[in-house]
Amino acid sequence: MPGTLLELDIYPLKGGRGTALSTAELTPEGLRHDREFMLVDPDGRFLSQRGDPRMALLRPAFDGELLTVTAPGAAPLVHKPVDDGEVRDVRVHASDCLGVDQGDEAAAWFGDVLGRECRLVRFTGRRETSRGGGTLKFADAYPLLLISAESLADLNGRLAEPLPMNRFRPSIVVAGLGAYGEDGVRLLRIGATVIEAVKPCGRCVVTTTDQDTGERGREPLRTLASYRKVEGSLLFGQSCVPRTPGALTVGDPVEVLEVR
Repeated sequence: MPGTLLELDIYPLKGGRGTALSTAELTPEGLRHDREFMLVDPDGRFLSQRGDPRMALLRPAFDGELLTVTAPGAAPLVHKPVDDGEVRDVRVHASDCLGVDQGDEAAAWFGDVLGRECRLVRFTGRRETSRGGGTLKFADAYPLLLISAESLADLNGRLAEPLPMNRFRPSIVVAGLGAYGEDGVRLLRIGATVIEAVKPCGRCVVTTTDQDTGERGREPLRTLASYRKVEGSLLFGQSCVPRTPGALTVGDPVEVLEVR
């Protein structure tokens, strides 16, 4: 039986809260506008919820013309992206890439909210995945993260308190593959698009961060360690690359084209 596309999520600002969409365009670099903007420290290294869980309280929206970000206790930032700013050398983990500096006003807003010196940059140039022949913007390593709804249901059945899917910050959530069924597929057709699952996603401390409050706990990593630990990584979800771009709409059918 075919599966169903349940959720589409983008993260216009890397490390900020996600935005749920009913429709999205799948491009070679992932869902359009995903991780298009990023905060960096004075050395050009990316900021994320790993180091500052308060970034979960940053709520960005980007319509292609204006980036709007809200945060508790601050007036909203409404920023028109600039294309002629300084092109900075920036780094995501061990990956060097480029970002266009978005100016002093945006930098001051984020600096005041987070209480640290930082700059806002917008992706430019080209960045390739280490495996799978894909391209991406400021995502950690791959342009898409796929999770099966049944996988979360299985995990929640092991937890004292269930967690929402947003703890795992997926791009695409599907139903119909079964618990951890995403681990066994290679190619999926979703609507008119095709994506390839390249490698399992190892999870980090960000999953322990409440995306509504910025507070941290011990789950789900403690429970994942009891049954999803492989070679030192706690696996949940599949990192994917687009193979056939196109439009996606929640409710689209999902078909397995090739298994591992």
